Amino acid sequence: MPNTLIHQAKIVSDGTIRKGSVLVAEGDIVRILTVDEAKEVHADHVVDANGAYLLPGVIDEHVHFRDPGMTAKATVASESAAALAGGLTSVMDMPNTQPPCTTAETWEQKMAHFAQHSLVNYSCFLGATKHNREVFEQLPADRLCGIKLFMGSSTGNMLVEGDDFLHQIFSYTDKPIVVHAEDQTVIARNTDTFKRKFEEREIPVSFHPFIRSAIACYKASKKAVELARQHGSRLHLAHVSTQMELSLLDSRPLAQKRITAEACLPHLLFSDRDYETLGTKIKCNPAIKRLSDRDALRRALNSGLIDCVATDHAPHLPKDKEGDALHAASGIPMVQFSLVSMLELVDKKVLALPQLVELMCHHPAQLFGIRKRGFIREGYRADLVLVRPKRPWTLTSEDILSRCGWSPLEGHTFDWRVERTWVNGHLLYADGQVAAGDIRGEELRFDRLPKA
Repeated sequence: MPNTLIHQAKIVSDGTIRKGSVLVAEGDIVRILTVDEAKEVHADHVVDANGAYLLPGVIDEHVHFRDPGMTAKATVASESAAALAGGLTSVMDMPNTQPPCTTAETWEQKMAHFAQHSLVNYSCFLGATKHNREVFEQLPADRLCGIKLFMGSSTGNMLVEGDDFLHQIFSYTDKPIVVHAEDQTVIARNTDTFKRKFEEREIPVSFHPFIRSAIACYKASKKAVELARQHGSRLHLAHVSTQMELSLLDSRPLAQKRITAEACLPHLLFSDRDYETLGTKIKCNPAIKRLSDRDALRRALNSGLIDCVATDHAPHLPKDKEGDALHAASGIPMVQFSLVSMLELVDKKVLALPQLVELMCHHPAQLFGIRKRGFIREGYRADLVLVRPKRPWTLTSEDILSRCGWSPLEGHTFDWRVERTWVNGHLLYADGQVAAGDIRGEELRFDRLPKA
């Protein structure tokens, strides 16, 4: 494997931005050099970054690649290509596929499928059910990223209700338990209320955040936090969407926490004001809520209450997104445009660039114990992305690599470009093109996390 020198970049890692060069060989970062030191280094390939920013490859710990079972919407191949174009180098896929990934057999089959088709590094969650807790320990700890628990609606058999079952799950694993927290009783009551209000008429999508309300999120998240504290579990609250839920969290350094939280792109970019123009394109679960919720989540990126930023990438075909608040599919494709969208928030002074890297690269690696990734450090795998500001471009449907073929961001002009993405030292995306060939991402490996 030829070595590569990425020369004269602004390297963003470990809380700093410094000008330098990175030498990559055999898939690893072997040296981090000053610009002057790099002049003395021979390399087979030299990439002149010319002042662009070099970041660790983004680790998205919350994606739905729909494969197996829903490949009309997306495939591992199509969505990993979109991820590459977005500067993502590692993903963790959720278990609500068809069949659901809830047994050792389905998990192994899904991992083997990713090994064949994923262009980026990967791992797959095991879905918790009322009856599969013994599977948690059947799977190798260094290969399983975590357990996904749906305390809210899901496909398949993964909606878990009932205190006895929840206590069993929270007491049975030291792996991170990633929870989709929405209270089904509240949602059902709200649904009945709006069905009566609208009688036989369609319920506008703008009522989605009143049906899947802030109270539904808070009530379920509060219960998950209480269970985690009772059992000393590692709880990771997925897609926190309300200001109320932030009151359940603390701002200690990540290494001191066993209860952590994720914000997802839709809840950071949009608010209820956007339903008027974007309609069901931004329908997702949990629902996008008030502007005050969005702004509170943005502030929480700086305060330490939010630990990770992910996408909850969930592609649907356009026909699936037709309908009203009750019938249009929930989910938004996001992996290709998450990094450039977050870089816009950097430009808007919502957060600083080193904080973005912490939330999208460092913290996912640390929270899940991912081995040798998430930082630009000597000895780490060479998962890298080169981004450049002040290169405006407008998103059209022709740019979209996700199989579903659409984005709520179409027509938006971005100021940042992803120029190059390296996965394990291989340049797999450059100048708008995904590299052809048989190179695939690697299976993520996990170190054992510290005990409570």
